[in-house]
Amino acid sequence: MSLDDRDIRKLINTKQTAMEFTGVPSNSNMLNGQIAVHKQSGNQLALYRKQFGKLWKTYMSSDGNFLIDKTLKTRNLEYSRKFIDNRTFMHNFADDLDATKHYLPWVGISENTTLLSSPTGFLTPYKMTCQKILFRPPTLDDTADDIVFSIEKVDSGDGTTDAICTYDATAAWSNNTNFTINKSDWSATPVVGAGDVVAIGIQSDDAGIVTSSKTFFITSVWEVEVLI
Repeated sequence: MSLDDRDIRKLINTKQTAMEFTGVPSNSNMLNGQIAVHKQSGNQLALYRKQFGKLWKTYMSSDGNFLIDKTLKTRNLEYSRKFIDNRTFMHNFADDLDATKHYLPWVGISENTTLLSSPTGFLTPYKMTCQKILFRPPTLDDTADDIVFSIEKVDSGDGTTDAICTYDATAAWSNNTNFTINKSDWSATPVVGAGDVVAIGIQSDDAGIVTSSKTFFITSVWEVEVLI
């Protein structure tokens, strides 16, 4: 049985020009037009195609989660439910510092010895985890035996202060020199829930480390889970 011209044209128009490839896809071992499906350990299943001398790749999802290897660029970005990012807060203040615990300001430059005060208590809108605190002290008047940072909170409907974690910075600080308190340095995970009033405390056991008003530079970085 022979094929007429119409049958031949139909076969040409419906044939797949891409050739399937088996193995680990790479630009060097695939031919132009070849396609491959491959899954690396720990990654999602990916579809590859070599075209125009380049290897193109897109991930496939089995659960609705998608992986981006590098940078995601978009003209418009809208979140319908949840995203996680890092946010910074400035806690600079200028004052003397005695052995009383001081709470750092979230707004302005006035620290306070009371957690539930307007500059020093921050009402968290979302779950937050402290990733790091950057601290630069001034030239201190006296050598402090102990400088301890703390993160504390007061739950909604409760006036009791709960200690979350502490960090002994005695061996870390030096006059006019930066140091960083990382997430792993705290005595416990530095996380607060949505609706908590959180405060950052600093306390020395030396009453005379700063006897005149001097500036402390402090910045905190928090991972924030925004739930819309």
